[in-house]
Amino acid sequence: MDRAPGLSVRLKLTLSYAGFLMVAEFVLLAAVWVFLLRYVPNESQLPDPARIGVLLAGPTRDDLVRAFVPKAAWALVFLLAFGLLGGWLLAGRMLAPLSRITNATRRAARGSLSHRIELEGRGDEFRELADTFDAMLARLETQVAEQQRFAANASHELRTPLAITQTLLDVARNDPHRDSRELDERLRAVNGRAIALTEALLLLSRSDQRSFTPEPVDLSLLAEQATETLLPFAERHGVTISTSGDITPTLGSNALLLQLTTNLVHNAIVHNLQEHGTVQVHTSLRPEFVLLTVENSGDRLTPQLVSTLTEPFQRGTERIRGDHEGAGLGLAIVKSITTAHDGTLTLSPRTAGGLSAQVRLPVAPMPGPGVGPDRDPHR
Repeated sequence: MDRAPGLSVRLKLTLSYAGFLMVAEFVLLAAVWVFLLRYVPNESQLPDPARIGVLLAGPTRDDLVRAFVPKAAWALVFLLAFGLLGGWLLAGRMLAPLSRITNATRRAARGSLSHRIELEGRGDEFRELADTFDAMLARLETQVAEQQRFAANASHELRTPLAITQTLLDVARNDPHRDSRELDERLRAVNGRAIALTEALLLLSRSDQRSFTPEPVDLSLLAEQATETLLPFAERHGVTISTSGDITPTLGSNALLLQLTTNLVHNAIVHNLQEHGTVQVHTSLRPEFVLLTVENSGDRLTPQLVSTLTEPFQRGTERIRGDHEGAGLGLAIVKSITTAHDGTLTLSPRTAGGLSAQVRLPVAPMPGPGVGPDRDPHR
């Protein structure tokens, strides 16, 4: 936004210092007049020496004024010049940190996020502002890097099904006698993968924007709903699911939290043992938060691998089933939804193999009678 030019802060501070100094000088002169000169008599107030027969000696008020006023005027001029010069130097010294902050802000506005102010000295308002700005730059640099990496990965993931589709169409065109039913099935599969990936990207964008109205939600009900929905899928993969825990009231989007729970359970089923795998879903209520825990059996995982699983398009190929590749956004969506609900997601490898995922969300007041189905809090 264009603004009319104005005085610099340094000049304003200089004028303020000089003005304050001049006011102090005038107050001092007024004090001299009130408490000293006013008690010195004028010539007209002196008694006639001839009448009293005494020769009076000593300066009168008029003598003191004639001697004092020129020197006071020169003193005022000197103090004005001293105040302007000293105020300019002091203001420049005081505003030097602000100049560094301004230069860093301009560099950030031009797109440079790698620099830091790193203001020296003890803590004060400028140091606090500089440290806050450095922390903001660090977060922005991290977010921009994540967005760039996400955009590159998303472009690669979206390009893959399109390239496969193009290859299938080229093969079909070069071989007109090829069975069209096989081509149709493969194109449907590729197209379904592209649609699933696009929907996952849209869901991830929606959860990042926090575009929802919070409402009372019971995570234990969502856990039951997710496990019931995925039970046939688990049976086909030879995985047994068990659900237990307490009523866990929180506030948020019912649809997004259901997606979060479904993604966790689905991820636990897909990344499991080839035979006789297990998934345990547990909810617990604490004084300040509710906890959703999803654990699954599987191969042993390293902490280094687990730390990357919430990044978009990280599939953990060492432990994934070959018949269900997925889009690599399941846990990224879980993390995004958790963050949007002011919660935390913790992933840790299990000692016996597999993964433990814990979602901690703020607790909400327990719903009153008649809200939701009546059931035993300890299932």
